[in-house]
Amino acid sequence: MSDTERPLATGTKQLETDRVVVTEWSFPPGGHTGWHRHEMDYVVVPVTTGDLTIETSDGLSKAPLQTGVSYTREAGVEHDVINDNDFAFRFIEVELK
Repeated sequence: MSDTERPLATGTKQLETDRVVVTEWSFPPGGHTGWHRHEMDYVVVPVTTGDLTIETSDGLSKAPLQTGVSYTREAGVEHDVINDNDFAFRFIEVELK
């Protein structure tokens, strides 16, 4: 499926303070974020268990995620996150200002 055929994931901002931005990301099956660059360090808290595909300038890789098992990345990450599962996928992203 090409990027133009993929549905976009939906980001819903839940909270913003002077220190954090909390966004819930919902991916339909086959959905993706589109290419983006993270301007802040961030933490992801998966709400769903499954594998996401991460596309970077280096190619594709699988990211196995498990409900409630968080991970973090530093600012500067550039990628497209793709839900190749046959089910909807959700995670919470906490950006650190």
